[in-house]
Amino acid sequence: MPDFDIASIVRTVSVAAIPVLFAITLHEVAHGWAARACGDRTAELLGRLSINPVRHIDPVGTIAVPILVFLLSAGSFLFGWAKPVPVSTASLRNPKRDMVTVAAAGPAMNLVMASFWTLVLAVSMRLGDEAFVADFFRSMAQIGIFFNILLAVFNLLPLPPLDGGRVLRGLVPESIGRRLDAIEPFGLIIIVLLLSAGVIGPLMWPLISSLQGLLFRIASILGG
Repeated sequence: MPDFDIASIVRTVSVAAIPVLFAITLHEVAHGWAARACGDRTAELLGRLSINPVRHIDPVGTIAVPILVFLLSAGSFLFGWAKPVPVSTASLRNPKRDMVTVAAAGPAMNLVMASFWTLVLAVSMRLGDEAFVADFFRSMAQIGIFFNILLAVFNLLPLPPLDGGRVLRGLVPESIGRRLDAIEPFGLIIIVLLLSAGVIGPLMWPLISSLQGLLFRIASILGG
């Protein structure tokens, strides 16, 4: 069994809760906003355009799986998902083109939020190193930057049912698109297997590290 520092875990959860919950929530809401702009009001009519995180929690993907993975990995890894926002492709004005917009909206929102947390980090730097509030918001902002970049990059991987897979589906010829449709029911299993095999990490981390470093440098300049 892994050793746990309960105090450290409680502190991490208290600092990470807000940026993580809103990263997941606004990611999903952005899909719904984009779908509504393209003619589909399904998410709106089902009340899924709310920024209330409770409306987007999946009992398995948002609670059970992340806790299990967190405990098994001794806090070194986290994996999970929110309840997907429903989109009716038949209601979109141009289904194939508009699904690209809808799919890309989630990762785009994460990049917007990463930029927001960059500003929060810059402000916390101006408050100095000794204030508890400054330290709390500095840690929260750092997690917000990292987690939103992680979500954006991960979801843009060109694998169905990730957003990148849906973007790819809208850009390729229909013959290739049908093959992607056939893969999608098994997509989550494939993604978990690739993560477990260490295939996806080396593809993601260089870009994540570069973007995180860039935003940290911007925050340092603004907060200097």
